[in-house]
Amino acid sequence: MFKRSLAALVVTGAMVASTGVYAEGGGKAMIAPGLFSFTIQHDGEPIEVMRNQSKDNRISELYATTFRGMPQPMHPFAPHKVETLGEREFVDYMMQADKSDDVMVVDTRTVGWHERLTIPGAVNFPYTMMKDAEERDWALDEFGAKKASDGTYDFSGAKTLAMFCNGYWCGQTPAMVRAMLELGYPAAKIKYYRGGMQAWTSLGFTVVGEAAE
Repeated sequence: MFKRSLAALVVTGAMVASTGVYAEGGGKAMIAPGLFSFTIQHDGEPIEVMRNQSKDNRISELYATTFRGMPQPMHPFAPHKVETLGEREFVDYMMQADKSDDVMVVDTRTVGWHERLTIPGAVNFPYTMMKDAEERDWALDEFGAKKASDGTYDFSGAKTLAMFCNGYWCGQTPAMVRAMLELGYPAAKIKYYRGGMQAWTSLGFTVVGEAAE
């Protein structure tokens, strides 16, 4: 009898707490306190970024499968101090990138994945570019790094990059980041959104691409 009463109390408390949290958004799925949506440019078009407001919305089929690779560590680049981002921190960098050329949101996945579905404002630089010297130099130049005649790189103008791939288990961003760190790219200028597309879509955030509804 006591166990049943305790279980009922726990469930009731959870429901009340859940309702209270949801009520903070006035019945809306919020991004952060006071932030319901924001607009950024994607391929020259304004896109309103928000969370899907339908209670029946479900995660994209592209990320519904849970049989994936081993999860990445929270800080996979130690001893390099690359910051790992959650959604709210990532959103901050999205808004910065929309207003400043010194910040970029980088989709490190291969082209096919990027075209299918991506985060608004993201620019595609596949991790495979790091394996080809010419493509690597072009990417680094876009990131603000300049290659000297002796083959070394000047990172004094390096941009801050918020980078992501498919999800917690995906190794594409880690592979690209490690290659860049080996070349000397400043760890403080690299931000790793570990949750990637799987986390982004699980929260019903706006997406763009061929598979976007």
